[in-house]
Amino acid sequence: TNTNEVETTEENVAEQIDLSQYENFGASFTADEYLTMQEMQEKYHALEVGDSVEVTFLSTVNSVCQKKGCWMKLDLGGEDELSFVRFKDYEFFVPKDAEGANAVVKGWAHKEEISVEELRHYAKDAGKSDEEIDAITEPKTEYTFLAEGVFLKKNEDAE
Repeated sequence: TNTNEVETTEENVAEQIDLSQYENFGASFTADEYLTMQEMQEKYHALEVGDSVEVTFLSTVNSVCQKKGCWMKLDLGGEDELSFVRFKDYEFFVPKDAEGANAVVKGWAHKEEISVEELRHYAKDAGKSDEEIDAITEPKTEYTFLAEGVFLKKNEDAE
């Protein structure tokens, strides 16, 4: 037997998500098949810069745009690894108090590389010192997601 093969057991089969417990934003969809945040992190790592893949995944909201709810960042289960989620054609937004909520998103995951030049430009715009700007010597990989639809778990406990 090949030890690299994952046996399909009850434990690693995705549980059915009861979307009736969630609030829908954007396009409605079913979550019959979805990735966990750890599986999504692996999927992002496997992508080449510039690649994208259509996927549905379950995660936790790390932060939300506090102006209009026009973007959110989802946890990928790793240190400082987040998926920056925007919404297709800005057709919908999410509540600004969604931080900590469970989220199921459907759309396109994309891996981008931000050049040193661009990072230095952002740092300058943010009022960083010349020393801080000169310290930027490596491009940064960013995991982005264009969501067609989002389901957020109504979190009654958070009140």
